[in-house]
Amino acid sequence: MVTGPVVTDPVAASPVVVGVDGSDAGLAALDWAVDEAMRHGRPLRIVYASLWERYEGVASAPSTDRPSEQVLAEDIVGTAVERARRRAPGLALTADVLAEDASRALLREGQEALLLVVGSRGRGEPADLLLGSVGLMVAARAPGPAVVVRGDRHALEARHQRVLLGVGDHDVDSPAVRFAFREAAVRNAELDVVSTWRRPAHAPAGHPLLAGEPGAYLEHRASALLDKALDPLAREYPRVRLRRSTVEGPAHRVLTERSAAADLLVVGARRRGRLVGLELGRVAHRALHHASCPVAVVPQHLPALTEGDQ
Repeated sequence: MVTGPVVTDPVAASPVVVGVDGSDAGLAALDWAVDEAMRHGRPLRIVYASLWERYEGVASAPSTDRPSEQVLAEDIVGTAVERARRRAPGLALTADVLAEDASRALLREGQEALLLVVGSRGRGEPADLLLGSVGLMVAARAPGPAVVVRGDRHALEARHQRVLLGVGDHDVDSPAVRFAFREAAVRNAELDVVSTWRRPAHAPAGHPLLAGEPGAYLEHRASALLDKALDPLAREYPRVRLRRSTVEGPAHRVLTERSAAADLLVVGARRRGRLVGLELGRVAHRALHHASCPVAVVPQHLPALTEGDQ
């Protein structure tokens, strides 16, 4: 359980929004979201969304014979509220049952949220499913940071005291880097930042920078990228303990392996203009399915391409 500031005015700040559905994964997401709201001193908003009205209808007059899915939804939300209050007495919270598609409802709720939180799979989905459809949709399309809660008890309870961040070529002054520093600061955790590099399968003949040992140049380039991405925020967050690493190998594999010793893995996702399909890079996709800790996907919104750019 996390102790921290308690918000008394639910509208004073953007909330942490969590989707619940009565599943074990949903309860894990709820607990994580409660702790996160406490860390940041923000209110919590609990949401259950389902299209039960479409399939069962709505009682036209007051009656004890409410649709079974409506009763289930209200029970799920009521249980979630009680659980959140036991975990963090005094935490400001709101809760709603929304009769609409879960992904669409959560994405709309996420527009005004500090953070959007979901479980790794939903009620009724197979136990061996690595990532549920709602979690995938939220991670791929959320307008702001979204966290898919997964991992073992050590990670869920933040026992590692470490936030893991992957830095690539596009992460200089990116929202993902700023988010990772903020999380490390409120958790009083080490920020473990990794930049990966790989030897080219075919080095260009006569390339002056690859003369001699290609690995030395590529590792130096990865190290320079870390400095460029981290130094401005390291000055802004002087109390955050930084660990910088340059590692040879594919980023999606390196970060997934290192997530076993982290409480949160932060990855960026570049999105340009109108969303078409699921805009997740290989690193984020792999992390969402295989990481050993909760995964935060932080979008970087880019201008839409013009005809001349395509």
